[in-house]
Amino acid sequence: MAPTGSSLYQHLSSYFKNAEEEPLPPLSSAFVGALSVAYTVLYVLPFYLSPTTRPSPSLSRDAPSVIRARIRFVSLSVALSTIATIYILADRANASIVDIIRLLGWYPISIIQLAKSLILTAILFAGPLFESAVVEGRWKDWIQGQPLHESLSSWIGWRNYVAGPVTEEILFRSLLVPLHLLAPLSPTRIVLVTPLYFGIAHIHHFYEFVLTHPHTPWGPSIIRSLIQFGFTTVFGWYATFVFIRTGSLVAVILIHTFCNWAGLPRLWGRVEPRVAMGGPTVRGKEDSGSELGKERSDSLGWTLAYYILLVVGAVGFQQCLWKLTVSSGALAKIG
Repeated sequence: MAPTGSSLYQHLSSYFKNAEEEPLPPLSSAFVGALSVAYTVLYVLPFYLSPTTRPSPSLSRDAPSVIRARIRFVSLSVALSTIATIYILADRANASIVDIIRLLGWYPISIIQLAKSLILTAILFAGPLFESAVVEGRWKDWIQGQPLHESLSSWIGWRNYVAGPVTEEILFRSLLVPLHLLAPLSPTRIVLVTPLYFGIAHIHHFYEFVLTHPHTPWGPSIIRSLIQFGFTTVFGWYATFVFIRTGSLVAVILIHTFCNWAGLPRLWGRVEPRVAMGGPTVRGKEDSGSELGKERSDSLGWTLAYYILLVVGAVGFQQCLWKLTVSSGALAKIG
């Protein structure tokens, strides 16, 4: 991004030039913090204000009617937050429309950068990808595009892989990060702080889980919610890092969709092929022992290969993190 002379770029340029005297930030930390809380509440609160979006013991959050209504509400919430952010950037930071579009990560869109971001994420998931593609034999389904068709053929799929990633990344990355960049906060601190709003926005799932699973003890329910808060926050750190380093909203949306599809990696247990429909094959006495031994041997090999790839993927991710996120569209310098 080339400097334009506005207070917006005078402030951001200090991150790159390491200026001894940083210009006065256009926004205060208190203002940005309050606005972030307001945006988060505006995103979540409508889920419980309307009977069409509010879950109950007899109405799950996965019901198609609930999903459709929630998508409408969050789309409106994000649209209102976007309008407010554009106004603030134009009024308080004296930013032009071109400056705003770039700061929000809407433009430019680099296909190469998108590919690099997805490759980086896939490296981290080397183990799970191996389990799904090779051990479970789903690589043929991938080539035929079957997972994409299955994912988008239900409202749950649309929520998890389209509406959720798009609206959440617009709000928690495209809107909150630029506002924090214009406050007296370093990019490193922004990477650590802003995902907390993202994590907090998912805590309401605790209430929904308790409501729809009344017989589940509170202890496991709380642990479940804490784990969810933990991994959403960790993902938020990664997504915010990538967004600041690349300045690409589309990149973090694709990463979010990929991670939702891949799910949490297996960290323990044996890796085994999926059982074919119809149950296990019936064998005679003479071959049952040898076949069972072969299956156990194969499972041990798959398991060993999976955990090796899990470690290799983590190391590779760490080695490639900075290299694959280098971009001329970076919003600020981290570190």
